[in-house]
Amino acid sequence: MVSTVLSRAQHGMDAPLVRVEVHLGSGLPRFTIVGLPEAVVKESKDRVRAAILNCNLRMPDGHITVNLSPADVPKEGVRFDLPIALGILVASGQAAQLPFESCELYGELSLGGEIRPVRGALLAAIAAGRAGHRMIVPPGNVAETLLVSGCRVAVAKHLREVVAHAAGSTPLRFAEGAAPPIVAAQHPDLCDVHGQTQAKRALELAAAGEHSLVMIGPPGTGKSMLAQRLPGLLPPMSDSEALEVAALRNIARLALQPAQWRARPFRSPHHTSSAVALVGGGSGPRPGEVSLAHCGVLFLDELPEFDRSVLEVLREPLENGSVTISRAARQAEFPASFQLIAAMNPCPCGYLGDAQGRCRCTAEQVQRYRSRLSGPLIDRLDLHVEVPRVPTQLLSGKAAAETSAAVGARVAHAREQQIARQGALNSRLNNKAVERFCVTTKEAIVLLNRASTTLGLSARAYHRVLKVARTIADLAMAEPIEARHVGEALALRVLDRNVPG
Repeated sequence: MVSTVLSRAQHGMDAPLVRVEVHLGSGLPRFTIVGLPEAVVKESKDRVRAAILNCNLRMPDGHITVNLSPADVPKEGVRFDLPIALGILVASGQAAQLPFESCELYGELSLGGEIRPVRGALLAAIAAGRAGHRMIVPPGNVAETLLVSGCRVAVAKHLREVVAHAAGSTPLRFAEGAAPPIVAAQHPDLCDVHGQTQAKRALELAAAGEHSLVMIGPPGTGKSMLAQRLPGLLPPMSDSEALEVAALRNIARLALQPAQWRARPFRSPHHTSSAVALVGGGSGPRPGEVSLAHCGVLFLDELPEFDRSVLEVLREPLENGSVTISRAARQAEFPASFQLIAAMNPCPCGYLGDAQGRCRCTAEQVQRYRSRLSGPLIDRLDLHVEVPRVPTQLLSGKAAAETSAAVGARVAHAREQQIARQGALNSRLNNKAVERFCVTTKEAIVLLNRASTTLGLSARAYHRVLKVARTIADLAMAEPIEARHVGEALALRVLDRNVPG
């Protein structure tokens, strides 16, 4: 007799469907699992046998063949314990096949038959919901699977409960998943940062148009504080974005936090991180920091201290919003639509331009320090602003400052304008869309052309200035881009001037 039970392989974000086919044959007792199982899947034979016997059920005599189809997809993890056990019980007539039609099963079995949680249940729930399948999962996975709207999920603590469900004596109850309600995330407030009017303006522009930003200034001027407050200026993620972010965390084996369901990620890797840590990789490709920051913020502090080869790998995701990792046996593509915020010192000692004259760096040392950032990478950074030391009187005073809520309201309105006008945020416009939507006045284009010639801007930098100017105009609720908008956008690109300090 042959039985079929459904499950899914953890293999990227597509979570392919796996049919667990069990055939009982005559001959000497043997237990064989085929279909590219990894070592931990092969070991399920002993767990399944012990769990079935300890539940006072019968282990069939003769040859048991378990086929994990499709055979060319690698099978990993302990998720197949429960479907293999049920397949054997159905094939031997100890459970009915009908209750498991269009139902996917997941769970590791203890030797006593308890069902334990497995990795990748969220990915499986997303795929099962799209396919219209129900799911049976252990208690440890029910919270993440119920995050997926439209996915019907039942929880089973023990193999006996699943068998009782098959017999109809004690049916499991299926609950339909739904995205949790929006909960206001707790972010540091922008009003905590004293002074730094220009840097705050740049941060608002970065949030409104999803522009990349690098802040240049001596230690202790508030660069990290400003970066940490960017997520508080951004609107909550949509349900589809939240699912993508949660799925990426699932693949990376990071804990899911339902309370932070729609809060945008904020990732801040150390400057000793490798290229693989930043963009992802490994023999079984996993997402890196750029993908874990998808729909959120990637903050790189001490930017020139990163290895230059590590920074260069950022160029593709900054341009395309995704990362493709190729290995000999497997290729994986992960979304990486993140917002890059970086901070750096103006020179090796950090005090170039300090009023007290503390810097002793030569012009050559400053140039060598800044040359750690390649021209192509600087081209892809929309905003470069100086963050000078704050006067002492501002630190001790209690001057009123705008809150994150006030700035966030303007950001949300500007983003709504952009989506309504062009279907994307300004930073995501391609060259053709820039020509169509970044309409300028005659004075504005004359100013931009003159500045482009003087500063030697590349075509990419030219278009990025236009995108930033478009965002400035959106915040000012102006339709054509005017000369003052272009002038501000140019003023916020200090690294193009190639002047130390």
